Amino acid sequence: MEGTSELSPFNSNKSKAEVNFLEESADSTTATAFGTSKEEHINNIPEAVDDFVRNFLQKIGLSRTLDCFEVEWYSSAQKLLTEPLLTAPPAPGALVLPDALTHKQLLQAELQKVDRETDQFKQEVLSAGDSLVKLQRDRDLHRLHCQRLFADKSRLMEDIKRLKKRLAAYEPALKQLDDKYEVAMRQKMLLTLEGERIQNNLNASLNPEKTQTKTERRTKKSAAQLRSTARHPNDAEFPVYSGLVSLHRTQGNPGEQKSSFGLFYSIKAHTLPISCISLHPGKKILASASDDCSWKLWALPASREKVGQMVLTGKGHSDWLSSCSFHPEGTKLATTSGDTTVRFWDLFCGRCVLTFTGHSQPTWGCSFHSCGHFLVSCSSDKTAKLWDLNSQRCRLTMRRHTGPVNSVCFQSFSNTLLTSSADKTLALWDVRLGVCTASFIGHQHPCNHATISLADEVIASCDTHGLVNLWDIRRPASALRTIDAGPLSANHVVFSPFGKMLAIASSDSLVRLVDVDSCKISSLSGQRDSVQSVTFDHTGNTVISAGSNGLINVWT
Repeated sequence: MEGTSELSPFNSNKSKAEVNFLEESADSTTATAFGTSKEEHINNIPEAVDDFVRNFLQKIGLSRTLDCFEVEWYSSAQKLLTEPLLTAPPAPGALVLPDALTHKQLLQAELQKVDRETDQFKQEVLSAGDSLVKLQRDRDLHRLHCQRLFADKSRLMEDIKRLKKRLAAYEPALKQLDDKYEVAMRQKMLLTLEGERIQNNLNASLNPEKTQTKTERRTKKSAAQLRSTARHPNDAEFPVYSGLVSLHRTQGNPGEQKSSFGLFYSIKAHTLPISCISLHPGKKILASASDDCSWKLWALPASREKVGQMVLTGKGHSDWLSSCSFHPEGTKLATTSGDTTVRFWDLFCGRCVLTFTGHSQPTWGCSFHSCGHFLVSCSSDKTAKLWDLNSQRCRLTMRRHTGPVNSVCFQSFSNTLLTSSADKTLALWDVRLGVCTASFIGHQHPCNHATISLADEVIASCDTHGLVNLWDIRRPASALRTIDAGPLSANHVVFSPFGKMLAIASSDSLVRLVDVDSCKISSLSGQRDSVQSVTFDHTGNTVISAGSNGLINVWT
């Protein structure tokens, strides 16, 4: 029987040899196809060899063995389909049979995954291409805009250079015209005064009784004609002084002869540097202006037991304060600031009642006219302005200096104004006529401050290298004396009430006292920082200073 004859050979030696041959042939074929040995684990799906086995069994005539192989082969293939081949590593010694169908399905799945990723990459590439095109367009647009801006910049630079050349060409002519204008106004003033004198002499000879009345009328009329034609109904009138009022130095207080001063007490007035101090015209009240945007009033005690008490404080400026000045009546205070404004404060109500905003750069100083109706201020914009407190407007703008105007000072009981500037010069002005009557040239460095003595017609000025010049107000050609208070800057100078002593505030933390007659210098130490401002009391027996450490020191 065929079934017996085909199954019996498995029990004989020949059948065992054939079976061993078949197994070795299958193993060798599998090992050759997948490049692995019999003992190695097949972790990857090898190529299919079922056709080779079928052809081999059919060739040697083992048809029933071929049928059994087909059944076992396809049952193994079905098991592989239900249990993925690569979900878990094969057991040691197990042989993974190759399956072309499973391999094909896995390859198809991998191919679908690759196709999906390819489509995704295509979409990203297209999106990136669109973004690149948009960025290139924006780049071209910005490049054109930059080119246009560079062209505009070049054109503006050329215009600025051309305007600078034109301005440089106009400056000599403008300066010449200013000089001619001042000379003409001075001659006009002299001619007016000479005419008045001649007319007064004639009137005195003809009618002595009416001379005084007519002279006053003509003086007022000439002053009115010399003023600007554009007037405000509330404008104040400048007082007419018959002569300069000066105090004789022989009237000085004997206590002022003392040359030695001792530190009496100190007041911690501000946390930031103090830029200026000003004494009340009639009381022992001191005003201080500071970089903390505030001003304060201090009552100066007569003994050490009661250290200076703060009376009033005010805030309103948006930047540091540079100076302060009392009104002649003592009821008002003026302050200047880095915010370019000048403020007028009522001390009774403790608030700002007027704000002047005519300057274009920081204001550095201010001073009241003796009549109390006018306030003058100076600024870094190279001008000084005269403000009318009645009409609350600028009556006059004085332009002559070529650098920032650092200080202004009215001569007491006169219409004469003194200005000092960083252009190393001083200037005297007649504010009634609005003309510069004299210039003082002699400093080699920028001037910080200048003041006029009450006793004599003497001017003191200081500069950034510590040099102090004394000038005769009637002879501006050259300085009378020069005092070296350097090498650091001299920031502020002030005469004593009777003009016998000069106090100098220096950046080397010293207050220097100079005898005006002998130019003998003595120093007061104790400030421990740069001294910014100094003043005398009403008797001249006390020196008060303030500086960058926020302290007010009182020497007596």
